Amino acid sequence: MLFETVVSGGCRSYLIGCEETCAAALIDPELSQIDRYLALAARDGLRIKYLVDTHTHADHFSGTQQLARQLNVPVVMHGFSPAPFVDLRLQSGELLVVGKLRLQAMHTPGHTRDSMCLTVQDRVFTGDTLLIGGTGRTDLPSGDASALYDSLFNNVLKLDPATMVFPAHEYKGRSHTTIGQELAENPRLQQRDRGAFVEMMQNLNLTMPTHITEALRTNMTGGKTVAQMLAEAAAAVPFMSLAELRGCVESDKCDFIVLDVRERDAFQEGHIQGAQHLPRGQLELRVNQELPDPTRRILVYCEFGRVSTLATATLRQMGFKGAVALDGGMKAWREAGYPIVAGVNQ
Repeated sequence: MLFETVVSGGCRSYLIGCEETCAAALIDPELSQIDRYLALAARDGLRIKYLVDTHTHADHFSGTQQLARQLNVPVVMHGFSPAPFVDLRLQSGELLVVGKLRLQAMHTPGHTRDSMCLTVQDRVFTGDTLLIGGTGRTDLPSGDASALYDSLFNNVLKLDPATMVFPAHEYKGRSHTTIGQELAENPRLQQRDRGAFVEMMQNLNLTMPTHITEALRTNMTGGKTVAQMLAEAAAAVPFMSLAELRGCVESDKCDFIVLDVRERDAFQEGHIQGAQHLPRGQLELRVNQELPDPTRRILVYCEFGRVSTLATATLRQMGFKGAVALDGGMKAWREAGYPIVAGVNQ
């Protein structure tokens, strides 16, 4: 068996492959590591057949949907997953055939309703059901402390004590543990009474994940993250440097429109000399009135460079092929000591 762990902060992803057939499965891929997964598979001559999420993640962005589009392979989750882009929905006891390997699903609700673990040979991939020295939390959407108790004590922990445990998260740099070690040392598993376990889980008072709303939105629906939208926009537009723009402005020979897409208050507080004002929120509605010549070159800027990148991509989609985004924004312009003008729209 070919096996690789990919670490991304506290997240753990696993590439598991059949050495004989070169078939592979990728478990809990994280969006920012897509190029790394593909490089590892290519290095080992593996062909990824399945992309598996052990549950709906609330603390990071799943890479399954984007990889599925790139590789034309199915996304696999438990049958209770709400995500519409899932191609193969497993029930407890069902198998994924990966060459000579057999990955068996075990439904383990508790952290989420759709949580599952996957067993193969001498190891189990536990998602957020069982962590090293801990368990998944149960205070997020569809979490259930009583269900987690059953999943742990009536299922996962009944595996062979020597079974190696590979969770979806680990924050102390440990590679894995075993069922036996967790039974003996995991403080949350010392509460063998259901009531005591449930009470403990309900009183952990944990802080919420930083990106919980966006992560749940994208992982449950297949929607795009803000970072994805920015990356796609940035790949579709050219940029101009701050220094290049300053040289054009100071020479009074600008052959392009300088377009400020911030809100009016920000524009009036200080803007680039000669800039035209058109807030991003009104761009599509006022573009024909404010920018009547689609052949003009247009330099777009905002406060930090993100909104202007999206606005430039929109303009180019609308036919303004000369639209260019500023590499940076007014914040960087001010910090560079470049001149600004205050007042009403010009």
